[in-house]
Amino acid sequence: MSLQLLLERKPYYAVYALPFSLVREAAFRGKAHHLFSLEDTSGIAMHSRKQPSTGAPASSKSRLCPTQQPEGTVPWSTGLFACGSDVPNCCITCWCPCVTFGRIAEIVEEGSTSCGARGAVYTLIAVFTGCGCACIYSGFYRQRMRSRYRLEEGRCNDCCLHLCCERCALCQEYRELKNRGFDMSLGCHGNMARQQNQGAQTTAAPAVETGMKG
Repeated sequence: MSLQLLLERKPYYAVYALPFSLVREAAFRGKAHHLFSLEDTSGIAMHSRKQPSTGAPASSKSRLCPTQQPEGTVPWSTGLFACGSDVPNCCITCWCPCVTFGRIAEIVEEGSTSCGARGAVYTLIAVFTGCGCACIYSGFYRQRMRSRYRLEEGRCNDCCLHLCCERCALCQEYRELKNRGFDMSLGCHGNMARQQNQGAQTTAAPAVETGMKG
């Protein structure tokens, strides 16, 4: 079969079956002008590989925020370092953090233990095992408080936050409970009694005046 007949019947087969020199010679002579040379096709393939892909990015993990909060959480009423907004509590927590922790623990546990008991446990842990263990112990109560009131978590874990800023964290928790209407000096049972008294006063019927009016 001649070269011209083979190119007319099976042009694409000729590109791969014939030697490259014959196909190139036929192309120069005008016998296979409708064919691409192997150099052109390889160049197109290499060009297509270098083209950047369009559309969605390759990975979307970079868009995720490491401090993304779950749905339904609320921010803290005061910042972590806003200790100056309650100076008396700041001074008490600075010198006697066991007092502030005991009051917080009593409210969080809904009165199952007293302020003095939890404060004593905190002090014993700090004395016999070191302040680090006491900070971890108080960090668990911060976690329970956040779960109860659906508060946002910070950039680090609750226990790590207490390890780094124990007194600031205790002050923030104290202010949060105080801003939610708790009188921290009364304890849990004292606050429950106060709420019951306020409810009885609001639900009581107004007094009716007797006697004749002039």
